[in-house]
Amino acid sequence: MDDLTPLRQLWLDRINSATDPAAIEEVRLAALGKKGEISLKMRELGKMTPEERQTIGRSLNELRDEIDAALRARKLSLEDAALEARLAEEWLDVTLPGRPRPRGTIHPISQVTEEITEIFADMGFAVAEGPQVESDWYNFDALNIAPEHPARQEHDTFFMHREPGDDRPPHVLRTHTSPVQIRAMQDQGAPIRVIAPGRVYRMDMDQTHTPMFHQIEGLAIGRDISMAQLKWTLEEFCRAFFEVDEVELRFRASHFPFTEPSAEVDIRCSWEGGQLKVGQGDSWLEILGSGMVHPHVLRSAGINPDEWQGFAFGIGIDRLAMLKYGIPDLRAFFESDLRWLRNYGFAAGDTPSLSGGLSA
Repeated sequence: MDDLTPLRQLWLDRINSATDPAAIEEVRLAALGKKGEISLKMRELGKMTPEERQTIGRSLNELRDEIDAALRARKLSLEDAALEARLAEEWLDVTLPGRPRPRGTIHPISQVTEEITEIFADMGFAVAEGPQVESDWYNFDALNIAPEHPARQEHDTFFMHREPGDDRPPHVLRTHTSPVQIRAMQDQGAPIRVIAPGRVYRMDMDQTHTPMFHQIEGLAIGRDISMAQLKWTLEEFCRAFFEVDEVELRFRASHFPFTEPSAEVDIRCSWEGGQLKVGQGDSWLEILGSGMVHPHVLRSAGINPDEWQGFAFGIGIDRLAMLKYGIPDLRAFFESDLRWLRNYGFAAGDTPSLSGGLSA
């Protein structure tokens, strides 16, 4: 067989002159296909002597491998060049302003709940939770609410449906988070210091009332707890929540079935220019109810009132949010208006902290 050098050079030149993948495939078939020139020469080895097959076969194998490698390299080079050309044509100027994605916001109720929790956690209060559907024993009886109390009537409370003849205790959508206090005392005993935030339900609907709203209850039980400690706790809370240096609270005698004595708590404020300013002025604003835990409530929770005593208070979270952030209508909290939420909502990173500022 003649020298393979001219054949090698012929196919290498054809490979180098191919300008696209289709041309490369055409060269491959002409050289290495079943009827390709190099493949046909491989078939001629059968007519040669053993010595010729050994020498020429080695040369043909080397030529086939070299041409195959050159084909692959040229094909890869052409594909890279095609990609570069495509990228040059389909370029994107990433310096152009993009379309901002809608950002989620934290609802003011969630934010204020976190603020309140942060403040009371700093005072040593743990968070307690309970079911929103309660038996009337936890919601009324254990809290010293008499059977004839108006809250136990259907025009004030959402009672769960019962089939005729069902003798199980009636259940209600809880009207306050006070039942959580009973459950917490039953589970943990005394001493105890907890807050219980959550949803509550009552039959009411106007600019300042909704059928579902949010409350947070506070409870502290010990051997020597007094109204003075209740007053200090509430003053520290108001000072931190409204982020003012001084506050003045006024306790007015009131009546709650589950506390004795009981007191409504007002805070000194002013409404200059329609804006609430806490700690100054000549006006008073009612913000919560409180008192010393009634002995009946302690006994219902399995705690001896002759050995233990304590205070409790209840705060409307929705009302506090309205006061602090100037929200005029309670009903807007539940209307799912994204425009309202963008105006009053909080960014996801606005985590309340006493050191960094509650509403920073």
